[in-house]
Amino acid sequence: MTKRHWVGLTIAGLAVLAVLLGFRLIERAERGPDPETIVATSLEAMQAQNRLVPFSARFVSVVTSRQKRLGLFEAERTLILPGTVRYEVDLAKLEADDLSWDESSRTLRVTIPEVELAGPEVDLPAAREYGETGILGAVTDAEELLDDANRARAVADLKKQAGGSVPLGLAREAARDAVARNFLLPLRAAGMDDISVEARFASDPTPSTERADVSTSYQNAMSEAQRRRAAQGE
Repeated sequence: MTKRHWVGLTIAGLAVLAVLLGFRLIERAERGPDPETIVATSLEAMQAQNRLVPFSARFVSVVTSRQKRLGLFEAERTLILPGTVRYEVDLAKLEADDLSWDESSRTLRVTIPEVELAGPEVDLPAAREYGETGILGAVTDAEELLDDANRARAVADLKKQAGGSVPLGLAREAARDAVARNFLLPLRAAGMDDISVEARFASDPTPSTERADVSTSYQNAMSEAQRRRAAQGE
C-alpha cells in the first residue's frame, strides 16, 4: 500500500471520527445537562455566596435600673431600645457530604448548617430614656452607671428575644425554603421536573426510617451515575 493510500485512509478515519463525535455532541445537546452537573454548580454557587440571610426581625427591649445609696437617695432610669437581628446560614460550611440522593423518590436532600444570630444592630436614634436621678445623679455618677447598665441589659434582652422559639422557627423555615429553592430552580430550568429537593437541619427529626434506608450520599450517587454513563459509552 502506498503512502497516498495511507494518507487517504487516515483522512477517511478522521472524517468518520468527526461525524461520530458530531452525533454525540448533538445527542448531548438535545439531552441537556445532567442533574449532577447542575447540582454541583449550584453547590459551588451557594458556597461562593458565603452567607445566606433568609430572615431578619426587629425587637424592642424595655429595661429599668435602680440605684439606692445610704438608704436615702434613689435614682431610676428606664431605657426603650429597638434592635434588628439577622438570622444567617454560613453556606461556606455546606459540603457535598451534606447532600444525599433518594433514587426511589427522585429526591435530593440537603442538610443545612445551623442558623446563626447576627446582631442585634441597635437603633440608637429611636432609643428613649426616662427617669430621674435627683440629688444622687447630681453629686455622683449614678446616671451614667444606670444608663450603662440599661444598655447592657437591653442588648442581652434583644438577643434573648431573638433566640425565642417563634422567631427562630420562622428563620429556620425560611432557610429551608431558600436553600431548597436555590437547588431546585436550576433543575426546573433544565426541564427536570421529576426531581424534588428537601432541605433540613441536622437537628431536625429524621422524616422516617425508610427514607434513611433508601438514601445514599450525593457523592456515591454521582459516582454511580458516572459509572453508568461510562458503561453506556458516553
